[in-house]
Amino acid sequence: MSTPAPPKNPEEYKLKDTKPQLGERWPHGGLRGVGGWISSERGTSTYDLVEQMFYLYVRVVKAKDLPTNPVTGSCDPYVEVMLGNYRGRTQKFEKKTNPEWNQVFAFSKEKIQSSALEVYVRDREIVTRDNYIGKVVFDMNEVPTRVPPDSPLAPQWYRLEDPRKDSKVKGEVMLAVWMGTQADEAFPEAWHSDAATVHGEGVYSIRSKVYVSPKLWYLRVNVIEAQDVEPNDRAQLPQAFVKAQVGNQTLKTKVCPNRTSNPFWNEDLIFVAAEPFEEQLVLTVENKVGQGKDGVMGRLAVPLNDFERRLDHRPIHSRWFDLEKFGFGVLEVDRRHELKFSSRVHLRVCLEGAYHVLDESTMYLSDQRPTARELWKQPIGILEVGILSAQGLLPMKTKDGRGTTDAYCVAKYGQKWVRTRTILENLNPKWNEQYTWEVNDPCTVITFGVFDNCHLGGNEKSTAGGGSKNDSRIGKVRIRLSTLEMDRIYTHAYPLLVLQPSGLKKMGELQLAIRFTCLSLANMIYLYWHPLLPKMHYLHPFTVNQLDSLRYQAMNIVAVRLGRAEPPLRKEVVEYMLDVDSHMWSMRRSKANFFRIVSLFSGVISMSRWLGEVCHWKNPVTTVLVHVLFFILICYPELILPTIFLYMFLIGIWNYRFRPRHPPHMDPKLSWAEAVHPDELDEEFDSFPTSKSHDVARMRYDRLRSVAGRIQTVVGDMATQGERLQGLLSWRDPRATSLFVVFCLIAAIALYITPFRIVALVAGIYWLRHPRFRSKLPSVPSNFFKRLPSRADSML
Repeated sequence: MSTPAPPKNPEEYKLKDTKPQLGERWPHGGLRGVGGWISSERGTSTYDLVEQMFYLYVRVVKAKDLPTNPVTGSCDPYVEVMLGNYRGRTQKFEKKTNPEWNQVFAFSKEKIQSSALEVYVRDREIVTRDNYIGKVVFDMNEVPTRVPPDSPLAPQWYRLEDPRKDSKVKGEVMLAVWMGTQADEAFPEAWHSDAATVHGEGVYSIRSKVYVSPKLWYLRVNVIEAQDVEPNDRAQLPQAFVKAQVGNQTLKTKVCPNRTSNPFWNEDLIFVAAEPFEEQLVLTVENKVGQGKDGVMGRLAVPLNDFERRLDHRPIHSRWFDLEKFGFGVLEVDRRHELKFSSRVHLRVCLEGAYHVLDESTMYLSDQRPTARELWKQPIGILEVGILSAQGLLPMKTKDGRGTTDAYCVAKYGQKWVRTRTILENLNPKWNEQYTWEVNDPCTVITFGVFDNCHLGGNEKSTAGGGSKNDSRIGKVRIRLSTLEMDRIYTHAYPLLVLQPSGLKKMGELQLAIRFTCLSLANMIYLYWHPLLPKMHYLHPFTVNQLDSLRYQAMNIVAVRLGRAEPPLRKEVVEYMLDVDSHMWSMRRSKANFFRIVSLFSGVISMSRWLGEVCHWKNPVTTVLVHVLFFILICYPELILPTIFLYMFLIGIWNYRFRPRHPPHMDPKLSWAEAVHPDELDEEFDSFPTSKSHDVARMRYDRLRSVAGRIQTVVGDMATQGERLQGLLSWRDPRATSLFVVFCLIAAIALYITPFRIVALVAGIYWLRHPRFRSKLPSVPSNFFKRLPSRADSML
């Protein structure tokens, strides 16, 4: 494995300090905003980690006494708000002269290019263009400014003016117009001029949104036994097994080894289910007829709400369920006979509430609480995040012959997902949205992802995703909360790096402001002494294969549920945030993990080299000082352990000066992404199963065999050393074991007679002896150990 070549510009991938003009803490108890709320006990708002952005707000409440059209005899009113080149429209009502809209429009102050705001009330016509009913005009210099915690501005009635004549007309409209910031309570639901697109007849806004992951449960189905099961061919006893299905999840028990009408299994089948429970547990008892042929002997369908919810490891009572038969009971007489002599299945089913359902990798856990809320504890902190902006984004698609990006940011922590509004056709979007999460464990990770919205209609053509309608990935950022200092505001620009088939590419930078506030330092320290996951994961653990399968099912459920929200958080976004493809083979990841292991042993290797230099008297002064320290520890052995811990204390204090000042970020060098081979990238992005030709697949298979062979050799060497240790006393080599046993007896007598200080002193002096007294041949213990037998001789 070769060392990666340095990047063309090393500074390109580094974290950058930024100094944004953040807002002030406005004293306002319980202010609710985009990202949730902070209780009145803290007395601060949730908008002090973003830059203040001023908006012109127009609230259109309702209208009354609107005139009818003399042609149609009715009125289909809607309101159009115009500010320069920006237009926003309310929904349209049919045949209503007193409509109520209650919609808010927000125009960014930075893009205002008009001195007047015009509010038109229009009547929709089918044949001709829409008619003007009337309008209201506001001078921008007279619009009041309202900054929280000011009281909300009350709407007023305004008489409509004729747009063609300078006179009043029949009808009034209730409006409120003010200048405010993104801290305004109207901001989350407002139509935004910088996040709107015209599609067909309507104007749509891609608003910010807060999502909540569905509540996931593990469903444990213990299939015990069945009674009186009969196959279609009653002349032969069945070879039965049970197939259980929940939604698209299907599991089977093993085939009962005995042919009997009362089979016994006692196997656990684990599923993932989400509230509200929409699926049923469908269980069938089937007969293994032949190769690929199974006959159904009975069926059972039970709603998941009928099962008990377990909050600990207490035993659950089992139940007998009657099976519906197939192939019988067509006539009413047979149906009564079937119910009288029905087949039954014995089950023990429960919804496990004491586990945490894993839908993300354990390395990047953002939540570790059990499913049942009764087992939750008080939060230990508050995480506040200001998603400020993105800089230097690359064009992800083309519109009207020019490259552009419709960017939005998604953040995920715990069960709460947030999505900023989509900023259209801007390579340097500014969101300035702040969100808040409760923190239950500091050893968790928050994940940010930036995406290009490809679902806005029109004739977009993606330049990154091959023209697909999936939202394109722009980059990801992970931040572990335990690496953050408490009550410190971190303002950095994080590089957005994406590994593509063509290589590593920087897509831009994401600017964030983060603050982690501790509510209880004692509870936080208390958590460091407890397991990361709930105790049921350790009392009754799942197998590795079960965890992988259950996590995959949980990710699918979360993606489906969030995809049904409005606006939807699409499947490709959820999968990217949850690292759905982290288990796939990658030569690049294998190299990265190998060199991570090598770096771990670099300190041990450096220490062994230093000790070797001491033993070989490379620096006589250092060796003499080591001799002095060694004599002191031998004379006062009670100082050995205190000295070790004192050294570690001093090293820790010394390293405090060099502590990391920035949160961790994606490191391309650590990921081995800077100098990865093109074919390895092509292999990493290949589908599963492979879509490549036979020759390419054979070449990659041979390469994988070569890498696996080296790993196999290293593992075999480690096993050999362990087996040689066992061989010391196993009499596999009678002569070697005899010599070792005799040596142990002599050593026991010598150590009993000789004081320990003398033994340690002689051993240390021998180890630190001058090179003049050293031999280049291997030592006697090493020679003896390497001659011991291992089980490698029995390997085929």
